[in-house]
Amino acid sequence: MTTPVEQLLERAHLLGADPRNTNFAGGNASAKGTALDPVTGSDVELMWVKGSGGDLGTLTEAGLAVLRLDRLRALTGVYPGVEREDEMVAAFDHCAFGKGGAAPSIDTAMHGLVDAAHVDHLHPDAGLAIAAAADGEELTRRIYGDRVVWVPWRRPGFQLGLDIAAIKDANPQAVGCILGGHGITAWGDTSAECADNSLWIIRTAEAYIAEHGRPEPFGPVKPGYEPLPEQARHERAAELFPVLRGLCSTDVRQVGHYTDTPEVLDFLSRDRHGELAARGTSCPDHFLRTKVAPMVLDLPAGAPLEEVIGRLGELHAAYREDYRAYYERNATPASPPLRGTDPAIVLVPGVGMFSFGKDKQTARVAGEFFCNAINVMRGAEALSAYAPIEEAEKFRIEYWELEEAKLRRLPAPKPLATRIALVTGGGSGIGAATARRLAAEGACVVVADRDLAAAEKVAAEIGAHAHRPADVAVAVQADVTDEAQVIEAVRQTVLAFGGVDLVVNNAGLSLSRSLLETTADDWDRQHDVMARGSFLVSRETARIMIEQGMGGDIVYIASKNAVFAGPNNVAYGAAKADQAHQVRLLAAELGEHGIRVNGINPDGVVRGSGIFASGWGADRAAVYGVPKDKLGEFYAQRTLLKREVLPEHVAAAVFALTGGDLSLTTGLNIPVDAGIAAAFLR
Repeated sequence: MTTPVEQLLERAHLLGADPRNTNFAGGNASAKGTALDPVTGSDVELMWVKGSGGDLGTLTEAGLAVLRLDRLRALTGVYPGVEREDEMVAAFDHCAFGKGGAAPSIDTAMHGLVDAAHVDHLHPDAGLAIAAAADGEELTRRIYGDRVVWVPWRRPGFQLGLDIAAIKDANPQAVGCILGGHGITAWGDTSAECADNSLWIIRTAEAYIAEHGRPEPFGPVKPGYEPLPEQARHERAAELFPVLRGLCSTDVRQVGHYTDTPEVLDFLSRDRHGELAARGTSCPDHFLRTKVAPMVLDLPAGAPLEEVIGRLGELHAAYREDYRAYYERNATPASPPLRGTDPAIVLVPGVGMFSFGKDKQTARVAGEFFCNAINVMRGAEALSAYAPIEEAEKFRIEYWELEEAKLRRLPAPKPLATRIALVTGGGSGIGAATARRLAAEGACVVVADRDLAAAEKVAAEIGAHAHRPADVAVAVQADVTDEAQVIEAVRQTVLAFGGVDLVVNNAGLSLSRSLLETTADDWDRQHDVMARGSFLVSRETARIMIEQGMGGDIVYIASKNAVFAGPNNVAYGAAKADQAHQVRLLAAELGEHGIRVNGINPDGVVRGSGIFASGWGADRAAVYGVPKDKLGEFYAQRTLLKREVLPEHVAAAVFALTGGDLSLTTGLNIPVDAGIAAAFLR
């Protein structure tokens, strides 16, 4: 027989797996049961409920808050009233069983006070369409009869839990509630019954909207606002994204996410999209992530790029003024401080939606929540009129001290958080080690390599810990000798994360030949990859950094051979010298844009090196007269420190240059060679 916890997790996964039921990290579920109290040796009634910030679809036992039910329900005797109900959240700590598990959410009271063994609280689009309709109460009666009860809007908290508990007691025939402006709550004596009731409420709403909703609730298609063809749409998105990211990072640097689903494009093509978007999102979970309203471009899809960029700048300035005014209208002396006035959602007709956040997941989820909001608007307008809660109530949620406390509990951001990195030659050796290190320090990473499979393997390893690996790292194919492939790789980087801030020119190869044995093809091949390839990557990424207006870093992985004259090395050494001087030239040119350009001169990086594995290692071993498998040791012994240089040492140097401590350093080439006196920079 399964335990209450096992039943709860199974139900949570069932509900959370379908976005029609609830959004990522939205809603919660609970189960009540008994367990042995190790202090008294007697059974004690407990409640297990999804903790604050957790996600139903991926919930584990570690994500559950565990509370003693007797103590939780006893809080009704000390409840000081709705004006002081926020104090009750701290009281949940005194109801914990053992260590208490995860931090309880604000909805804990709803689950504990409702007299049912299993309770779900969800934010389904169809349910919210009823909850956010102007006549939601009447629609609830019409759709469900007396099996589902309307609960007027009340901010989540202890009083809402008391309200729902009283409604259930007064309506024994009911299986759940529609919470005005908020979502649904359902209950059951068993976990299966609770899930069935939740799904019945949701599917019944969906069916009613489909059968009774009027067509085209967003109005007719507005001429000129139709979606651009996919290729043109993505080209325009890539042109606009860095500009938008720069604007939306005016207060705090952001990462972006691009959405061009049919639902978004259709909404933006309709005559009423501006009017409805201005009403903002509905559910508390929505506008906590999307802000009170999006920024909407008011130009047709085919408007000239220069006109669009200029208008976006004007709209952004107006949005910031309006948002500050919204804060000042509603803030009290006890309100948390203004968090920033940049939009989280930008809507561009014909192109799609650009969402922004402190990391890729946050940006993506903000976009998903606005997609939910579009679905809610569609359903509400199909049956009635979309009428989200009033502005003052939205503000009370967005600037809620309990939410502010949750933000304060978050760990400090990593040094490279919000930075977008592109690493060429990232499928092996130094490139792979660098991609891993930058991701570990908080960056979003694009792993570029001519061997796409190798790049995909590295990106998958980096993203293995994430809910969605692509939130952390993506792979692109790029032969840096091919200008078109470089341009496409940079475009894919922009579409993946919104721009680029940190570039590592690592792609390389080498052939060990004497002067007389070096062919013109040998020379061209090495210069094409390292000298020309680095130039192309730097040029295309510098364009993006300049458009963003947020500075950036370009790092060249050159070589000790850029300054050291070794035997049988004329093409490789000359190409590396070219790279080393590009560092100086670009540092001088790009400094006015806040873009720093530095280089690293490694030597003898044998382990994991694609260059050494491809024949260079065997050639150099032959030149020096040592076995191939001893080449790393040989290189180590000729250094001052007598240590072998590993890819991770070079990656550490990249981080040292870009992590913030050397923010005023540019035009520098750093040796990472364990000490080669002949290669000392002068």
